[in-house]
Amino acid sequence: MVDPRTPVIVGVGQFTERIDDPGYRGMSSVELATAAAQAALRDTGADVDAIAKAIDTVAGTRQFEISGRTPAPMGKSNNYPRSVAGRIGADPATAVLEVIGGQSPQHLITEFAGAVAAGEADVVLVIGSENTSSIRYFADHEEKPDHSDTVEGQLEDRGFGYDGIFDEYTIKHGLIGAPVQYGLLENARRARLGLSVADYRLKMAELFAPFSKVAAKNPFSSAPVERSVEELATVTDSNRMICDPYPRLMVARDQVNQGAAALLMSVETARRLGVPEERWVYLRGHADMKEQKLLERADLGASPASVMAVGEALRVAGIGLDDVAAFDLYSCFPFPVFNIGDGTGLAADDPRGLTMTGGLPYFGGPGNNYSLHGIAEAVNEMRDKPGQFALVGANGGIASKYSVGIYSTEPADWVPDNSAELIEQVAALPKVAITEQADGAATIETYTVRYDWTPRTGIIIGRLRADGSRFLATTDDEALLALLSDGDPLGASIVVRSTDKGNRASLA
Repeated sequence: MVDPRTPVIVGVGQFTERIDDPGYRGMSSVELATAAAQAALRDTGADVDAIAKAIDTVAGTRQFEISGRTPAPMGKSNNYPRSVAGRIGADPATAVLEVIGGQSPQHLITEFAGAVAAGEADVVLVIGSENTSSIRYFADHEEKPDHSDTVEGQLEDRGFGYDGIFDEYTIKHGLIGAPVQYGLLENARRARLGLSVADYRLKMAELFAPFSKVAAKNPFSSAPVERSVEELATVTDSNRMICDPYPRLMVARDQVNQGAAALLMSVETARRLGVPEERWVYLRGHADMKEQKLLERADLGASPASVMAVGEALRVAGIGLDDVAAFDLYSCFPFPVFNIGDGTGLAADDPRGLTMTGGLPYFGGPGNNYSLHGIAEAVNEMRDKPGQFALVGANGGIASKYSVGIYSTEPADWVPDNSAELIEQVAALPKVAITEQADGAATIETYTVRYDWTPRTGIIIGRLRADGSRFLATTDDEALLALLSDGDPLGASIVVRSTDKGNRASLA
């Protein structure tokens, strides 16, 4: 018998509105999350109304439309968690809106599972959604739906949480948006492996083609189409370059309408509310890690903190990687998946597969909330495989934050993790010196090209020859752009000069 305060997930739900579905209406974030929450309530197999009334905490991930200072184009809820709670008949004492980052669903599950174990919460609903499809669909319409909603009540708004992810220096040099940031990491990893541009693109395609196969069979996928390795690796008009090294079909699909939800409660409450024990899934392992700032990392092509998160979660669960039956590794781009494989020995073609959803480019990348779909799939998978283990890896920022959850029907008391101590170890790792205003001879450490900008712009992380310090630079120099776009510039000699608008690079 486990401790009666042991947390269990008792219900999960997902919802997807595809733009080519008959009756597509462009739902709001609140509507999408509500549909998922209703599905999670039904999934418990118990009295829906009784469980809704018992919810004391609702925690929500932050949508893209409320992750910046610009107004939501069709309005928003002033209290997203309570807007959803009210629609399902819940009146929680506590409402939480989480910081940005793809780690946030798993982080919230871990945080509030710990709160349940400590007696600080009893029935918790974690929700998230993204309505970027609606926003894009109505962008050019004169008549737009009103998605605004005003709800009274407490809200713990944790803010954007941008600290450590970008700053004025990185923004000045074009590190805006995920593809350009991950392109830098990807090419740094390619440099370490010594692979050519063509060979690395093939490796990325070989990694992601099996993901698309999973997505093609998932009823909640936004793009349920199986893609071949050749299709993913070949640049065409429909698979155009976004940011080097990524063609479009290797980039997270963010124009989606998707919602997901998970209900967790204590074992004693699950029994009291009549939730059948075969619906219970335990969070057996967990960890939440933070990486060093991008420019400080000794190896830009690796994220040791993410790998440490996997190791710590396995330790807490008392199992090894070989004991995991199913994985869902965050796959906004190939790099986060490759990184876990590099650090753990998990092969890209492991027969267990590396996704349960189909991955962000094919299943869909609903903003910060993708991994709540991964968690929902893990819960369902483990119900079908009693006693086995599923691992969900949730990535945020520029491989800046990583949260891991390990799920199983196999009962065990709640075990805390040692993430705080490990985060201190990561912070103490060696750092590379940075020169923000760079001048002189240098070499290219890693790079990307923004094909989505006019004019096309190269972005470089380089090292000054004089002292080995690291800097950022951009370039529209014709000769250097040609090398960046069509050659292999890793290690190439350049000259960098500082200006009021940032560092500018040209071929030496």
